[in-house]
Amino acid sequence: MIFIKTASEIDKIRRSGRLASQTLDHVGANIAPGVTTRELDRLISGFMASRGAVPATLGYKRFPASSCISVNEVVCHGIPDSRIIMDGDLVKVDVTTVLDGFFGDTCRTFKVGNVPPKAAALADATYEAMMLAIAAVRDGARLGDIGFAVQSHVEPKGYSVVREFVGHGVGKEFHESPSVHHRGEKGAGVKLKSGMTFTIEPMVNEGGWKVKVLGDGWTAVTADGKLSAQFEHTLLVDGGGSEILTLSE
Repeated sequence: MIFIKTASEIDKIRRSGRLASQTLDHVGANIAPGVTTRELDRLISGFMASRGAVPATLGYKRFPASSCISVNEVVCHGIPDSRIIMDGDLVKVDVTTVLDGFFGDTCRTFKVGNVPPKAAALADATYEAMMLAIAAVRDGARLGDIGFAVQSHVEPKGYSVVREFVGHGVGKEFHESPSVHHRGEKGAGVKLKSGMTFTIEPMVNEGGWKVKVLGDGWTAVTADGKLSAQFEHTLLVDGGGSEILTLSE
């Protein structure tokens, strides 16, 4: 079931989404060579707690951290640990806040130091694809329009779209319907309606689209060892288009 949110619910998702964005602003200012991903996770946890929120990931299906931090070939769900951030890394930080019972979900790829041009181009193309997909969102559009926008932007550049992981509805629950695929046919799929809230979160690989999950049961890496990038926003569908609920100030 796809939930159409009330004005009160939208306001609460908006507040949670704003805090999620502020959390990424905070951690992004502290990402630098020599810092471990565990240290970044502690900053995230502390920032959320200081503002009355909790991290949705901590304890979710036994996930052990307050965020997902995925470096270079790690596509998503990276568990913060002793890994040291290096100059030139692509660092994907995915955070989800729970504030007053409502969720806000967002991710950014941070370029650390002197990032090689090929890596920077991958990150830029992924961000552009997300924004093109967001531009396709409006009352009466179709879910397939979102996937088509991502796929048609990145594939001509030689990149591939990860298929195993998708966007999702968000609100009172971490993951709601609908599933939002980042590959698709224009004009196909579920019709979007005002009041729907969901994430668009394309994961784009430098090489092939296949991934594998490591022995920890969470960390997903590119099957060919090449780089991956991701960006994510939580969106509200409204009559004139969409509102980004996790937009940084």
